[in-house]
Amino acid sequence: MDDDDFSANPNKTVVTTITATPKKQAGTDACLIVIYGDDMGRRVPLTGATTIIGRSSKCDVQVDQESVSRNHAKIVFDRKRHAVSDMGSTNGTYVNDELTEGEVHLRDGDQVKIGRTIFKFISGGNIEVQYHEEIYRLMTVDGLTEVHNRRYFTEALEKETSRCRRYDRTFSLIMFDIDKFKSVNDSLGHLAGDAVLRQLGSIMRNKVRRDDTLARTGGEEFGVILPEIELEGGVVLAGKLRELVEQTHFRFEGSRIPVTISLGVAQWDPKMKDGEELVKIADEKLYDAKKTGRNKVCF
Repeated sequence: MDDDDFSANPNKTVVTTITATPKKQAGTDACLIVIYGDDMGRRVPLTGATTIIGRSSKCDVQVDQESVSRNHAKIVFDRKRHAVSDMGSTNGTYVNDELTEGEVHLRDGDQVKIGRTIFKFISGGNIEVQYHEEIYRLMTVDGLTEVHNRRYFTEALEKETSRCRRYDRTFSLIMFDIDKFKSVNDSLGHLAGDAVLRQLGSIMRNKVRRDDTLARTGGEEFGVILPEIELEGGVVLAGKLRELVEQTHFRFEGSRIPVTISLGVAQWDPKMKDGEELVKIADEKLYDAKKTGRNKVCF
């Protein structure tokens, strides 16, 4: 109806056609985030119906590692949810540390392990916010073991030494590493070594107190900051950690891997220059444990 028709009949109903804004297909804003491996923090959008991951440069997501097959795994989106499946790779595809068999539907937060690289699957809600939260977490947490990283450990140690100087308090430090870890990598491969580190982080997280700081400070080396704990208490906990590791059945691809750790314990002294001096002393005790037979605690 034109303007003249409306003027002649102002009470007539006018119907206006509005074109609906196309809705964004649910799930198309899902992504993978590299939480362990090369390009840590990299975001991989899952925008297509199928995403191929592998060593080949022709894959949608290239992971250039010897332990990754040319076409290793694929993630398929069926307009409702994403599912991952292995493509006959040599070393398999893992979801939350479980070897996949057939299709595995992914849930928000699931971890997908391809070779030595670990991806975290994120979907739904405000994916941009979730992504930045995950990046912040990666700044403080080691993606493989899921304990704190070296950066967080250094900052926590500095805070604890400052607190103890201010309030005339003390704390202890445990430094430990895996005995003969190189032989695990050399004989069974780096995938087995990663599995040991991941399992070690899991059992240790459940053993320390909420106020303690457990961190991976190097390849196979870890530290535990124990606020308000004197040397004797630190030695007791170190002994419990040593026994726990020795009694745990570490496994990789169905095979048991015997694992032990050597530990060094030291207590903060206000005469020390800084926290790094305490780390040096605890490390020296750790090396004493290794030199005198391994699988023991020195202080």
